[in-house]
Amino acid sequence: MSGVRVRVRGQVQGVGFRPFVWQLAARFGVSGRVLNDAEGVLIEAFGGDLEGFLAALQTEAPVLARVDAVEVAPMEGKAPAGFVIAASGAAGAQTRVTPDAAACSECLREVRDPGDRRFGYAFANCTHCGPRFTILQGLPYDRGKTTMAAFPMCDACRREYDDPGDRRFHAQPVACPDCGPRVWCEPSGGLAEAAALLRGGKVLAVKGLGGFHLACDASNDAVVALLRARKRRPSKPFALMGTLDMIRRFASVTEEAEALLCDPAAPIVLLDKAGEALADGLAPGMGCLGWMVPATPLHHLVLEAVGRPLVMTSGNVSGEPMVIGNDEAREKLSAFVDGFVMHDREIARRLDDSVERAAPRMVLRRARGRVPGTLPLPEGFGDAPQVVAYGGQMKSAICLVKNGQALPGHHLGELDEALTWDALRDADRDYAALFDHRPEVVAVDLHPEYRASKHGRARAEREGLRLEEVQHHHAHLASCLAENGWPLDGGKVAGIILDGTGLGSDGTLWGGEVLLGDYRGFERRAWLKPAPLIGGDMAAREPWRNALVRLDQAGLSDWADELFADRPLAMARMAAARGVNAPLSSSAGRLFDAVAACLGICAEGQSFEGEAAMRLEALAGLSDGLGYWFEPEGPIIDPSRVFKTMAIPPNRSKPASWHSMMFHSGLARAFSHPALSLLESGEVKAVALSGGCFQNAYLLAETIRAFPEGTPILLHRETPANDGGLALGQAVIAAARAVG
Repeated sequence: MSGVRVRVRGQVQGVGFRPFVWQLAARFGVSGRVLNDAEGVLIEAFGGDLEGFLAALQTEAPVLARVDAVEVAPMEGKAPAGFVIAASGAAGAQTRVTPDAAACSECLREVRDPGDRRFGYAFANCTHCGPRFTILQGLPYDRGKTTMAAFPMCDACRREYDDPGDRRFHAQPVACPDCGPRVWCEPSGGLAEAAALLRGGKVLAVKGLGGFHLACDASNDAVVALLRARKRRPSKPFALMGTLDMIRRFASVTEEAEALLCDPAAPIVLLDKAGEALADGLAPGMGCLGWMVPATPLHHLVLEAVGRPLVMTSGNVSGEPMVIGNDEAREKLSAFVDGFVMHDREIARRLDDSVERAAPRMVLRRARGRVPGTLPLPEGFGDAPQVVAYGGQMKSAICLVKNGQALPGHHLGELDEALTWDALRDADRDYAALFDHRPEVVAVDLHPEYRASKHGRARAEREGLRLEEVQHHHAHLASCLAENGWPLDGGKVAGIILDGTGLGSDGTLWGGEVLLGDYRGFERRAWLKPAPLIGGDMAAREPWRNALVRLDQAGLSDWADELFADRPLAMARMAAARGVNAPLSSSAGRLFDAVAACLGICAEGQSFEGEAAMRLEALAGLSDGLGYWFEPEGPIIDPSRVFKTMAIPPNRSKPASWHSMMFHSGLARAFSHPALSLLESGEVKAVALSGGCFQNAYLLAETIRAFPEGTPILLHRETPANDGGLALGQAVIAAARAVG
């Protein structure tokens, strides 16, 4: 009998796709079979309404599925009497793995139903929700290759698992209180005792999907201060967890924000403070708070028992990756907490919480719930070889390219920390094994001292692979192009790249550039006037150093002497003049620090990266569209006039909110002008905005506003604009060079 062989590619394993196909077959009178294999889902179908069946495959797919392609070919064969779900095919890794997904409404209904056998069960899940990547140990995605293999199913769970009509059909983490993981509180008790400790002002370590969190009552000033003191984290914002109704009491929840909070990824979403107040120390100096809803039944049960919002910040020693093991938690977190919420399901890999903004839509940290999601490569990359890219030194993440897809890896952290460096090497091995990745090309940052670059160079030499070195800001530009599907031969764009620092092709440190380029190459057309970074890396930690050199450049040494009288100015100036540990840099990030320091914001030191800039953004008042004037000197954008205007006596008395607004607006206009000139001359077809500074929503809005309406502007939405997106840019640049 004539039939069709259907290949479905995409995110189609572990999401209930096979029972969905089985149900469609019954509806359309189709016979045959469906199975998982190394390339995705394979269907052999005969008879019935094949046309309707094929159409419904794409239009009615399960909520967690992502169908990239449905390939149909005719076949001849003996039609079976019915339609069956066959066993998985041979092992392989051509298909994607589904990211972890927040508990669905049906599972939560069961957990809250006293008459249900999963009442109060912290690990309820189905094919529409639950852990995936954090429990995965190998492909294909079957229970035996997850950390659930240690929990044999009871008869009741087995019946659900084997029933194609049940939403738990082949849900690999399926479990119940009789056969699945268990939860307990240390030093003693269960979730009721844990909730009582939290209500009583204690700090607990709570084991989640990708690691431990440190939790406490977000309305209790004393315990928030205690947690800061114990963790030695004086001002970095704490993430918060609440129900949607709770969050609405303390934050502005727009329609877009609500949709993002309720997304299956359950990310941390940055929301403006509004309504009732919580503890003062949650996010000092910031205008927004990072909120997430519970991702698991365990978190729902804890939160509902406490009845108030909770701090839910990463459980780690400062600078180290999140803790994931029970013994590791007892060893490393005991000094921070008064107790533990433990469970006995192992975490296969650590994943921080994703951090995102709803309006404008942007991903600041790509992690739990988003990884290992992939991006299709743009048109023209069809013949690209397999590539591995290793990103930068900060906000480390790797990226793989294979079969027309880019797989940006999860956020790892700062590679200066030894355990994060170990985590990068683990991730390299882990992703290669899970996705059967055999690269022909290795891509690294141009900087010779980045640990990630050294690792990539060593691998390329060891395995005889082609090595591609990619300039930092070119990688930022390319990552924005790739996310937006810009074709390989789509033409050049003007890239406004604003960030901290990256090694430029001239050997100096860049960070405020307008580039003319595409995937294959770039030219530097405009840049911020360079200034020495006194003390090298110290300049990023102590903003007064950046203010000093910018004020001296502007002829305002007297004002610098007045502002920073208690600092070692003579020694600092000598280092700058002689170039001793004071490399020149065009960094926009350090310019933010300089302006903040002149306004008395974090002048002596920042307790975390970007603190001064974030506080400056939080202060910005409503824009009048004007802003400080930057003086163009050919391709150089000189900020001296900014500081001269700030120093005028009448302006010195104006509020910091006014200065912040003027600086943001002026910076946006200063960099938009050369980019607009490239557009008007016909040299480019669009503008791309990238680099960590564009995670500043105020700056992003002002930059977009500086262009005429209708200007094609490419933005980051699904990948970070900061260094977390570098590896994607490196990977597509290397792929473009290989394609030719």
